[in-house]
Amino acid sequence: MKQTRPLITEKSMALAQKGWYTFAVSVASRKETIAREIGQLYNVTVREVRTIHRVGKMHRTGRKMILKRRPDWKKAMVKLIKGQKIPVFEIGEEAKA
Repeated sequence: MKQTRPLITEKSMALAQKGWYTFAVSVASRKETIAREIGQLYNVTVREVRTIHRVGKMHRTGRKMILKRRPDWKKAMVKLIKGQKIPVFEIGEEAKA
């Protein structure tokens, strides 16, 4: 899975404070592989994985305003065992202090 990246938005930062960390993953990835990959990347133990398949939106581009479709993607929400955190999502707490 090469496309695993954290989704940093207002909503995902609020969910991170509740223990759910949000990532954009490959459309073909399964929950088991997502859990293994996140565990290896951030040295954490994943307790639960929820996935959402997102359909790419249509948008207009170019001089002739041709309709193009953005690619489909998958969102994965990961819950860790108690006491573990992913440092990428801790940025918002430092800004508040």
